[in-house]
Formats: sequence, C-alpha cells, structure tokens
Amino acid sequence: MIPFLFAHGIIRSTNFNELRFWNWDIIKYHLFFLILTANNPKLMIEKDKVKIGVISDTHLSGYDAGLARTVAKHFKDVDFILHAGDLVDLRVLDIFAGFEVKAVCGNMDNVTVKDNLPEQLIIEIKGFSIGLIHGWGSPLGIEGKLLAKLGNVNCIVYGHTHKPSNYKENGILFFNPGSAVDKRFAETRTIGILEIDKEIKGRIINI
Repeated sequence: MIPFLFAHGIIRSTNFNELRFWNWDIIKYHLFFLILTANNPKLMIEKDKVKIGVISDTHLSGYDAGLARTVAKHFKDVDFILHAGDLVDLRVLDIFAGFEVKAVCGNMDNVTVKDNLPEQLIIEIKGFSIGLIHGWGSPLGIEGKLLAKLGNVNCIVYGHTHKPSNYKENGILFFNPGSAVDKRFAETRTIGILEIDKEIKGRIINI
C-alpha cells in the first residue's frame, strides 16, 4: 500500500517515522478521488437498462442526514451517481457512501474540492457519451457555452443555475437536476434520474 501511495503522489515519503504523522483521513479521500476522477471513464455495465442518479449544487459544509435519507430513498436502485458540482466541501461525499460516484467541481467549491475533482468528465456508457460539468457565469445561454466546451456528446449533465432542465436540442439531451438543497432560484428542491436503454431519457424528482 505504501509504495502505491508514493507512486501516485499521495504521500511524499516512504519513511515510516514520517508516515506516523500523516492525516490518514486525508489520505483516504485522496484514494477515493483517484478512482472518482479517472479521466473520461468508460463504464462497463452488463445490463439492458442503466439507471443513474443525478444531483448538483448541494452547497453543504459536510454530511447532512436529511439529504442522505433523500439519496437512500430515490437513488436506492441506481447503478451510479453523478454530482454536477458545488458540493462546497469534500465531506458531502460521505452522503453517498455505498454508491459509485462521478463528480466534478463547481465555482463555489472550496480549494480542497477543486484540487481533487476535475472541472469536467466525459463518461462513455452503452455506446452513449455523457458530459458532466458544473457551468459558470450567467445562466443565460449556458447550454451553448457547455456544448462548446464539451464537444460532441449525447447528453450534457450540468448544474449552476439551480433550475432543473430536461430537454433535447439537435439530438443532445440537456439535463440539469436543479439544486438538492436550495430554493432561491426554483420553487422546489430537485434531483434527477437518467435512464439509458436505446436512448437516454431524464426525469426530474421534486424533493
């Protein structure tokens, strides 16, 4: 284990006397993100239909029992979860314990999150490509900016606006689950589900 940690830059020394003083909670997170942020992962799921939980803009400083109950209720049978950024704090990911998660950072995330999560991911699954990105700037025309940034994909999953979106344009599904915790820019708190079969379909869930 120690050579693995050293080879991936997670620790800077193999001297045991120095390792005693490392914060192993931080090392645990680095190991988690080594898997979590693999660039452009190709997911091999041997199922006719794939179900994905989608969440964004959690804006929390740590674990939240209420959101954990929501996740357990609505994402209990998903194959994995996408988080479209603005976690704010890495400890928010404890809410998704037991799930496979792919996540990106957002403009409101702290330095630790931005150091450990990419700004965007392209996920390939069952012949479809999903671009995962948070978004930036004015909500006006955000979809065009994201498309220009991500290139040719079948679906763009994004956040930032706190307003849910679920529509197709020129064959591309634009899917924003809204905010799971904030009601400043929308009437309700929302999350989402993507289902992949012969096409990608999305639905928004009011929570």
